[in-house]
Amino acid sequence: MSLSSWVPLPPAVARAVDRAVEEHDDGPVLRNARSARMDRHAATRRLKHLAETAELRIPKMHPHMLRHTFVTTMLDAGVSLRDVQIAARHADPRTTIRYDRARKNLDRHPTTSSPPS
Repeated sequence: MSLSSWVPLPPAVARAVDRAVEEHDDGPVLRNARSARMDRHAATRRLKHLAETAELRIPKMHPHMLRHTFVTTMLDAGVSLRDVQIAARHADPRTTIRYDRARKNLDRHPTTSSPPS
């Protein structure tokens, strides 16, 4: 099953993708060391290597951490749950809510905010 969607990329990411695509006439853009399509194991190895190169001390680095950071950063920035759900491609909003670190913060509860007088 192949899923596709349109996602706007930040300019720096779009430039990096453009550079990667320029090097290949066809086939996958993300490739392993043998130039075959990168699978999840190769992606994990690449991410761990990048973390080591950046001297990040994260013991169990894995690609899902990037997804988790993407979702939690948007929620922390105040992006609506529905918009984050769509961006993360979660079928159920309860999946997205699990990423919200501040969901138990009483300052954000609807009953603690009142409309301006």
